[in-house]
Amino acid sequence: MKNIYKIFIVLGTVFLLSNCTQDFNDMNTKPDSFTVDEVSAKYFLTTPQYRLYAPDRYPYWRAHLIHVDRYAGHFTFGFSGCWWSDELGYAYSSSYTDAAFGWLDGYIGGLDNFMKMTAPGGEFENQYMYAIGQIMKGLYYQMFTDVFGMIPYTEATNPDITLPKFDEQSVIYQGIIADLDAAMATIGDAERTGSSVDDVGSNDIYCGGDLQQWKRLANTLKLRVAMRAYGAPGASFAESAINSALAAPLLDGPGDNVMMEKDEVISQWGSACYGDVWYNFGTGSDWTVGKTLIDALRDNNDPRLSAYAKPAKGGTVTIARPTEGSEVDKFDKRLDFILGVLSDAGVDYQRTDLEGGDVEISMPENMYYVGQPTRLNGQIYSLVKYEFFSTPAEIIINKKNNGAIRAELIMSSAESNFLQAEAAVRGIGGGDAQGLYQEGIRQAMKLWGVGDGDIDTYLANEDMAQLTGTMEEKLEKIATQRWIAAYTDGFEAWAIVRDLGYPAELANGVSDIDIYGLGDINGNYPQRMRYGNGIINTNGAEYQKAVQSQGPDVQDTKLWWAK
Repeated sequence: MKNIYKIFIVLGTVFLLSNCTQDFNDMNTKPDSFTVDEVSAKYFLTTPQYRLYAPDRYPYWRAHLIHVDRYAGHFTFGFSGCWWSDELGYAYSSSYTDAAFGWLDGYIGGLDNFMKMTAPGGEFENQYMYAIGQIMKGLYYQMFTDVFGMIPYTEATNPDITLPKFDEQSVIYQGIIADLDAAMATIGDAERTGSSVDDVGSNDIYCGGDLQQWKRLANTLKLRVAMRAYGAPGASFAESAINSALAAPLLDGPGDNVMMEKDEVISQWGSACYGDVWYNFGTGSDWTVGKTLIDALRDNNDPRLSAYAKPAKGGTVTIARPTEGSEVDKFDKRLDFILGVLSDAGVDYQRTDLEGGDVEISMPENMYYVGQPTRLNGQIYSLVKYEFFSTPAEIIINKKNNGAIRAELIMSSAESNFLQAEAAVRGIGGGDAQGLYQEGIRQAMKLWGVGDGDIDTYLANEDMAQLTGTMEEKLEKIATQRWIAAYTDGFEAWAIVRDLGYPAELANGVSDIDIYGLGDINGNYPQRMRYGNGIINTNGAEYQKAVQSQGPDVQDTKLWWAK
């Protein structure tokens, strides 16, 4: 990927030039200035691309890490030394929620600007760039609506409407599909957006200007949206959209994965990565990998385990027994719970009961993969030792200017195959469910560098690789594999749990108040995020209409398509 910082320079220059004249044709043709043939809307594409998947640190921390990555069960807080218990986010926090809503609600301006430039009659009219904009619009609105539910859509970019209505999710989903169909029709057999300055090329940090990959991305997004809508009330459009998507090319093979490389130089206030949080604040801002994910990998001999996480640090720690207060009677229960997690992970630990009641735990260093249970409360905090649990692999949390950083996942060939397998299990499309399922696993593993030999061994020997059982059991396996493959994309992983109900360990919520934090949703699984105060204060009448239609503005109100 061309360094985003360098693109900023070009973009800024073009922006200044565009404000110096009403018409680019009137620009002076000095040898050291841009000419008409050197300016293009492509310089306005990169910013909305990275801001959708890697915004600056403020929303990246609050939307991605504090909320969706943890709702997905992939990451956890709450170990001894962490700034927060793992109940954070399950109990509403206006500041964190406002940051997430403000980022998504405010995102559309940059993309809309690009689309207006490239639309018929626009300053840089280009039908193929406009089609890219339509597909990006679909990616954006699917993410936005799947987090909050009803949102402004049909009136959101109308300059004559300052207080846009909130649209039903069914309307948004149908609008996304219509835009994707229009974009694919426009692209047709075209391969590039143009030649010379009209070729988006490396300014397109998703597909590198390959229009046929954009077309396959659009069709795979269409399949995702239609499959999610399938079975929802009033979603009669879904099955025909599924069949239409299945009849056209979808993302297929390692070369079709749509990934956005991370810029290793750009400031965290331009585009952030996990390392901007992990390495800038000490252990308090760290996180561990969730038990549900580690168990799904370790207990099924999944070769992605070492690519996803590091073994627990281990060593010797002392757990202090409380001597007074209400927590005294609950100490042994909580200790047994934590030691049970270690035992379930096969850890060969040693327990020593010390004089005075404290307990010393010793375990081998850097040997065992142990996931931290999700949603632990603040009262168990002192027993949840950082040394007990696995942390993300270094490529995920690597800091800037320190080597490779894991690329952002936009959409993968693995997901394409899993969606096709789900359709086949549901009796749509007539595909080979088992073959598609195993190809999804293969592509998901290749995405993390697993070799063919290890993949073949897994597919031949592991029950999780066989799509057997009842229809519901098959759907559970597909959902679980999709959820595993969505690692580092908490938005989609969280949506999979809400849509299909798996992994059930997450979807079923929590109830034991001695161990878990119930939040303000009584232990229920979070179904959405609450709206930001900004839009409530400025568009209150339309907000109230949305609440009346969708249900209370709380985190356990189910969305239109949720199971």
